[in-house]
Amino acid sequence: MLMAHPTVLKSLVEQYEALRALHAESGGEEARRPLDDVSYTLCVSTGTRDIASALIAARHQMSGARWADETPLTG
Repeated sequence: MLMAHPTVLKSLVEQYEALRALHAESGGEEARRPLDDVSYTLCVSTGTRDIASALIAARHQMSGARWADETPLTG
């Protein structure tokens, strides 16, 4: 399985958290659609089917990564 780069996952998680807060405040369509989009992208990027599992998987993958190393892993 391909794995998203930790930097990409970090950005997606940050977007999700910001949009979730915006949606909690406004509850409107303005935040819901982008929230759905980033939720879907997180699920695809982590190989999961729901946002709770995607967030757990993303955080797990981010924690094992070397943030300073921008080169892809080979092997």
